Amino acid sequence: MRWAGHSALAIYYCNADTSDMKLLRKLPNSVREAPGLEWALLKKLPLVLLFGTLFPLAISLANRWFPPEGSAVQIAKHVTTVDIMAIATAVTVWTAVLTVAIGCFVVLMMKGPGYVADAYPLDDADRPGRR
Repeated sequence: MRWAGHSALAIYYCNADTSDMKLLRKLPNSVREAPGLEWALLKKLPLVLLFGTLFPLAISLANRWFPPEGSAVQIAKHVTTVDIMAIATAVTVWTAVLTVAIGCFVVLMMKGPGYVADAYPLDDADRPGRR
């Protein structure tokens, strides 16, 4: 279905064969943008995840090995509080790393080459809809 006055991109988009549809099929002559901050962030995320997990764990273990002075109830309460704070910190770091990773992936997809999303012709693409 070729319409007069359309760009080659629109013709390619409307004539795409859906039988061999692959995930993320690139559009011809599409351009990639230069990599930026997203790659620097992605490279640092494993290290942030490692330290963000090990540091709270180390604090929790140090608190158990060198407990504060006081009664058994006070020590148990202090150890439990530090454990809860360590778990909360680690989970917060994991959530932040996942969120930043998703954001970097979105930026990578936006900067990358153009892709065919849905290859089907629209009924009223160049004319008003019928009422």
